[in-house]
Amino acid sequence: MNVLETLITEFARLPGVGRKTAQRLVYHLLQQPRERMETLAAAIAGVAERVHPCAECGQPTEDAVCDICRDPRRDAGLVCVVEEPSAVAVVERSGAFRGRYVVLGGRLSPLDGIGPDALRIDLLGRRLAGGDVREVILATNSSLEGEATATYLQQVLAGHPGVRVSRLARGLPVGGELEYVDGVTLTHALTAREELR
Repeated sequence: MNVLETLITEFARLPGVGRKTAQRLVYHLLQQPRERMETLAAAIAGVAERVHPCAECGQPTEDAVCDICRDPRRDAGLVCVVEEPSAVAVVERSGAFRGRYVVLGGRLSPLDGIGPDALRIDLLGRRLAGGDVREVILATNSSLEGEATATYLQQVLAGHPGVRVSRLARGLPVGGELEYVDGVTLTHALTAREELR
């Protein structure tokens, strides 16, 4: 396989990138100045060399402990458990959460051979062992695997009676129309309905 074909194959492995998009990306790069391609290659190499999971939460960082875990203004008693680092960025953009995180690095998927040992559940255990945690928010995806992961974590957390376990609310999106909502979303919205006073 030549270098162009290898690069196309590697781009096609990225999420959301098919073979045609990978080809377009590669041919676009070939039209760029050499310096731009070298800058991109150096950035990728730099990430591979210097970025690793935070020792406390699992999100990518260049330091031993990430900025969020080092921030004394964050509430150490409130922990949000997410599947992937991209979820941390989404929650942070909301500005509504000032606690800390545990990034599992995936979700349970027995069919794919991903069991509890493949996830960073040990980081959650270490946070709980510190004794400061009051609440754990399970913010896994609402997919079948995400729900299985949340259920498993709920069972693990049952051994910590002083810790409140919550799950992100699911339901109707703001501005959404009822006739276009799928059945699962509507079921969650009805189940989690709130009383108006």
